[in-house]
Amino acid sequence: MDTKPDGLKIGIMGGTFDPIHYGHLMIAENAAEQFGLDQIWFMPNGNPPHKRNSNITSAEHRCAMVELAIAGNLRFTLSRREVDADGVCYTYETLASLHEECPDDRFYFIMGADSLSEFESWRNPDIICQNAVILAAVRDLTDDGALQDQIRHLTEKYQAEIFRIQTPNFSISSHNIRKRCAEQTSIRYLLPDRVREYIAANNLYCGAKKE
Repeated sequence: MDTKPDGLKIGIMGGTFDPIHYGHLMIAENAAEQFGLDQIWFMPNGNPPHKRNSNITSAEHRCAMVELAIAGNLRFTLSRREVDADGVCYTYETLASLHEECPDDRFYFIMGADSLSEFESWRNPDIICQNAVILAAVRDLTDDGALQDQIRHLTEKYQAEIFRIQTPNFSISSHNIRKRCAEQTSIRYLLPDRVREYIAANNLYCGAKKE
């Protein structure tokens, strides 16, 4: 994992972040520590290709929640690159343009290990591998044998650099949080208090329970 002497090691953490929660933050923190990343850019999707027909919360709300969640961590920053772009954003386009704009920096694309099984269905996976190291977040319940086989396959096929991020098993999802909000069930301890308060104040997800 050699890096150019004057460049930064930058992690790219994509997702809808609808809403951002402790699982996202835990993965980002572990990636930064385990791979010596200088920065991690949280990059909310604007018009994600795999969720075109779903009801996604507005970009402004999602960006505001990310900013609240990462406040105080000097390595974390919000990138509005995709939410401010026109049309659908594909990962390969984002990474290729970042590589072109910042040739001295090295980019690390952070994803869930479960997404590796679908990686070849993504648009131009070869270009993704050319422009970024892939960091796959592994949880305790991951099938280690299947994961290793997939990493080996992708590494050989695309000359990819793929490494595992070891993270605690934290079973929570944005979908579950939205569901709990709609059911007026507490979401305390699943995400930062500032984000929980923002959800309640803006009546997101059918009205979060104010605590």
